[in-house]
Amino acid sequence: MFHNYNLSILALGLSTISTLALAAGPAAVNLGTAANFAIVAKSGVSTVPDSVITGNIGLSPAAGTFLTGFSLQKTSTVFATSTQVTGMLFAADFTSPTPSVLTTAVLDMQTAQVDAAGRPNPDSFNLGAGTIGGLTLAPGLYKWTSGLVIAANLIISGAATDTWIFQISGTLSLAAAKSIILAGGARTQNIVWVVSGAVTLGTTSHFEGILIASTSVALTTGATMNGRILSQTAVALQKATVVQPVV
Repeated sequence: MFHNYNLSILALGLSTISTLALAAGPAAVNLGTAANFAIVAKSGVSTVPDSVITGNIGLSPAAGTFLTGFSLQKTSTVFATSTQVTGMLFAADFTSPTPSVLTTAVLDMQTAQVDAAGRPNPDSFNLGAGTIGGLTLAPGLYKWTSGLVIAANLIISGAATDTWIFQISGTLSLAAAKSIILAGGARTQNIVWVVSGAVTLGTTSHFEGILIASTSVALTTGATMNGRILSQTAVALQKATVVQPVV
């Protein structure tokens, strides 16, 4: 029995080592408490109804008046609700503990941005000279010293434990009716896009990943995404859909 027990422990250890060895890509980016939200922004979140958001929305330091188009319902002084949001909406002028919770979430967002943007030694540098599409991207750290246009469907392929960081020094645009597609078990929460400029998702496009943007993010009419939007300025939704990852 003792012999069999030792064999079982050994097999478990080898299985764990094997799982770790198979994981590929950079170390994960820690979002901290910003991961409690589908959208975090500093100056405003707007919607042209009806948008569909699954997850909480946090706004700070701006006040609740900068949550526009949601027809807010306030049954509590701590949070608000909207028929467009499966979750709660929070703003810096709501009652305690909301202001401090949001301050922490914004600080965590900024820390994540610095971390993701500062990762050195990219596996890919200026792929496609800033215009890509029709590619399958393996796990890794990708860097562009310019903006990035995703002009055709893009596949992100890897295992469920694999990770991707896309560092973009300019703007990010996903063309209308184009999609980012996950394959091989790749998971939305393991894909981070850190963008220095404005982000625009074209009409009826589909996006996957965690967007950490230094400026604004716009989802134009019918755009959908699985992931989170963490914006240092404002987020604009036009009959758009945002679904946070299931952790």
